[in-house]
Amino acid sequence: MSADLDKTEPKENLRWYQGVPRYAWTVLIIAGLGWMFDALDQNLFSLVRQPSVTEILIETGRFVADDPKLDAAAKVIGGNLTAIFLIGWAIGGFIFGILGDKIGRTRTMMITICIYAIFTGLNGFVHTIPMYALCRFITALGVGGEFAAGAALVAEVWPQRSRPMALGTLQALSTVGNMGAAGITYFSGANWRVVYFVGALPALLVLWIRASVKEPERWKQAVSEQPHKAGNIGSLFSDPVLRRNAIAGTLIALAGVGGLWGIGFFLPDLVGSVLKPLTQGMEPAVAKRQLAQWRSEIFFYQQVGGFFGMFAYAALSERVGRRPSLALFLFLAFVSIEAAFWGIHDLGSAKIYGMFMGFCTLAPFSAFAVYFPELFPTRLRATGIGFCYNCARLLAAAAPFALGGLSKHFASPTDETAGLRTAAAIIAFIYFVGYIGLALAPETKGKPLPE
Repeated sequence: MSADLDKTEPKENLRWYQGVPRYAWTVLIIAGLGWMFDALDQNLFSLVRQPSVTEILIETGRFVADDPKLDAAAKVIGGNLTAIFLIGWAIGGFIFGILGDKIGRTRTMMITICIYAIFTGLNGFVHTIPMYALCRFITALGVGGEFAAGAALVAEVWPQRSRPMALGTLQALSTVGNMGAAGITYFSGANWRVVYFVGALPALLVLWIRASVKEPERWKQAVSEQPHKAGNIGSLFSDPVLRRNAIAGTLIALAGVGGLWGIGFFLPDLVGSVLKPLTQGMEPAVAKRQLAQWRSEIFFYQQVGGFFGMFAYAALSERVGRRPSLALFLFLAFVSIEAAFWGIHDLGSAKIYGMFMGFCTLAPFSAFAVYFPELFPTRLRATGIGFCYNCARLLAAAAPFALGGLSKHFASPTDETAGLRTAAAIIAFIYFVGYIGLALAPETKGKPLPE
């Protein structure tokens, strides 16, 4: 769309991506890459969790390779490491959400990207479970802090008519990062240490951010007018409207984060267990590589579904509203998990259910990008987004703990998958917590960002 056409054609006749300033696109691309690499670094762990924990347990002498209890122990420890990651994610989100309002969106993005990239690389050097947990925790601090700054930045730079789809695009790029994680692990030859080393490369993005992105004028004005109120988390609770919005956003995010990180991202582990009998008779190294590739393949299918699911929410929310669209996808997410964890019995069914589950369970995350910036004023936008998203992460840390514990409780000596299937079916009810949040939340469709 040329500048002349933008002047002559009414804005309402333009598509969301037409007539948008070039700088707004630059901001979206850079913030999107930051979030994409953030997602990549998060999910490298999801794909190498089982083999990496298993290798460390053998390396440290806690188990031998043919111990029948090794697989169950690795699942429990993997769930614990995931919970530790979610706790670090939450703490980082709280801290950097506040900093995003105090020191600026751009500076905060640079700091968080450096943290998550460097410490993802350091994960490749660990040789004990406690050291692994420490590296996952520090990685999570950066991972948790990047989203709020990036979402606030895009929301404040893009024009109102295009903002929902731009933010939906920002969130959808996380699935591209997840696909990248699947690709890296697929071609790594089951070498999980190499996978983590590759995850350190996004730190180079900081150089481009520093050269190309400035702080939004909207943020500069808000800070200059009320410097003591910028990033003041107490303001979220002293104002009754903001307090209600913060509670609503937290409950909505708890449903999405708990469902995805407490259940959805354990789908590759289920697939590995389902398909493990097919590797009998293979050389151990060949079997290990084959299982790693199957896990990566199914995770990739999840992310393809999630990519389209996030756009589906953003588009639907512009037609029927933020709240009804989210209500629909929370229900579909619950159904998809029940269907996938009970319905997968071979590679073909895993691909179909994986894509469907990805579409449904990742779509609510688009709401976090589209909806949450509309709930808070400029001086508290990153703080509010960070609070909702990361308070939910902290609460959702119980989900993988519960999954590991319930999996062990319902384990069957004749069916290695029975415990995980049953545990997932129970924890999936966390999606109904989101409906409590929706009952408290306002509808913001068609309204400008609050000042």
